[in-house]
Amino acid sequence: MRMVDVIHKKREGEALTQEEIAFVIQEYTHGGAPDYQMSAFLMATFLNGMTNEEISYLTSAMVESGDRVDLSAIEGVKVDKHSTGGVGDKISLIVGPVVASLGIPVAKMSGRGLGHTGGTVDKLESIPGFQIELSSEAFIQAVNTNKIAIVGQSGNLAPADKKMYALRDVTATVDSIPLIASSIMSKKIASGADAIVLDVKIGSGAFMKTVEDARVLARTMVDIGNRLNRKTIAMITDMEQPLGREIGNANEIREALEVLRGTGDAELTEVAVAVAAYMIMLGTGDTDYEAARNKVKDVILSGQAVEAFRRFVASQGGDARVVDHPELLPTARYSFEVAAVETGYVSRINAEQIGIAAMLLGAGRAKKEDSIDYAVGLTLNKKIGDKVAPGESICTIHANREDVREVEAMIRGAYAIAEAKPAPLQLIYDVIV
Repeated sequence: MRMVDVIHKKREGEALTQEEIAFVIQEYTHGGAPDYQMSAFLMATFLNGMTNEEISYLTSAMVESGDRVDLSAIEGVKVDKHSTGGVGDKISLIVGPVVASLGIPVAKMSGRGLGHTGGTVDKLESIPGFQIELSSEAFIQAVNTNKIAIVGQSGNLAPADKKMYALRDVTATVDSIPLIASSIMSKKIASGADAIVLDVKIGSGAFMKTVEDARVLARTMVDIGNRLNRKTIAMITDMEQPLGREIGNANEIREALEVLRGTGDAELTEVAVAVAAYMIMLGTGDTDYEAARNKVKDVILSGQAVEAFRRFVASQGGDARVVDHPELLPTARYSFEVAAVETGYVSRINAEQIGIAAMLLGAGRAKKEDSIDYAVGLTLNKKIGDKVAPGESICTIHANREDVREVEAMIRGAYAIAEAKPAPLQLIYDVIV
């Protein structure tokens, strides 16, 4: 078999066999095929697409290119959750403890933030002492003891995906449904979970901009999961504005704790309850969504969820006192208010611009090697539909420097004020099973 023959076949729009796709991935991962041949294969795939069978073959080959996490020593159905990325998305920090408090194991590997999107690992590292690197034995023990552990992603999970993504980034082949879906699902499947809830974001702060595109991606990933014997559900949720009111690592830990105590932002709480309910359904096999929602609300109201968060933090070396004393989290030296200059209603908040503004403060990374300032971030005092008047604060900037003019200008550009109150945003657009 030769790379050029497989490339030619895909260029002509023909479906590839499992053996052909496995050959391509193996050759490229181990250096047998140069970048220019893989670039040709990626462009042929981008232009001609793949069948569902081909996408599952591609995902399997990417999984097999590296290590697979063995979670068989963990009791019960291991449920994972993945978001396609957004601004202010601290859902994992909420749903993990909620689901764990019901005895369903959450053994999760998470990534770091890059660009305008945040990363769960960075947020957890804002807790003093928290360790995101555990040995396999410690990871499994933590999940069996507390039903939850969250660690950083292994460097050798789906290495084919890492090489391919770098190439996609410079060959204009990133936005291909088969390549996006296989990239996400290969890492999730290699991570060892039995069941996966996917949170596909749409809007100005998300990679997918329309419901139609998000629905195709969600359906493709659910199909991959089912074909590879993983119970999978995908939700399509809003990222037209940031999720919740806090952006920034320590800030988002504080807001997650508010939700776990039952006092958090209503929209953030609604999405978190829905995600947790679907995780519970997959973990228990129960198909009653309303019953699962009620279980989520019960463990929040009873305090079980926040206690699960406390145990989780302590088990990974973190200072669990932050649960009751969030002031122990990193705090920025300066706060600046961004005031409205006109009367009306907030009609738009460009989530991507808000995310970039937080990144400029140091809350995120422009490049992978950039360091993070855990203390800085933004608090959105006004969101879409809120009434504003001149002089009212629409956003608070939390900074460790005095000059924030560039950040303030970006925030002002992200907000739009209209005379009429806009219709409420839809938080959950669809659920794909």
